[in-house]
Amino acid sequence: MKIMIAYDGSRNAKLALAQIVNMFRCNQPLLVLVGVVENPLDATDNNETLFQQERDELKQHLQEGVTFATGEGFEAELLLAEGDARKMLLQATQKLSPDLLVIARHSHQPDGGIIAKSLTYFVDELDYMTFGSVSSFLARRAECPLLILPSP
Repeated sequence: MKIMIAYDGSRNAKLALAQIVNMFRCNQPLLVLVGVVENPLDATDNNETLFQQERDELKQHLQEGVTFATGEGFEAELLLAEGDARKMLLQATQKLSPDLLVIARHSHQPDGGIIAKSLTYFVDELDYMTFGSVSSFLARRAECPLLILPSP
């Protein structure tokens, strides 16, 4: 059994990983943690530096998630993709054919302070109005079972 988990190192992603570990402990599936970093909008040095910083941070979060899963006795791998999160997650399911895709619904209680909360809320609303959420996109297009875990 192979379970793919969309993982960005956020509080909700960590909670989702912990829930999957508890739910599927008896099955001992292969866990594939997939993280997606958005491409920079232009190729200026500043954007390239920020992109590389985000990529390195995401890779570290993925590695921490893999370390957690292997510490719990699971076989785990990581996959780091670049581009639109919705499309990259969909491509990952098409390439790896998981038995289950798990995503944590985005929380209205982000990890940061009041400014981060306000910005996240604004960006979420704008994203939902223009493109729909990642979970909505994948619910319509993924060809494998999808488990969307609610934010606590």
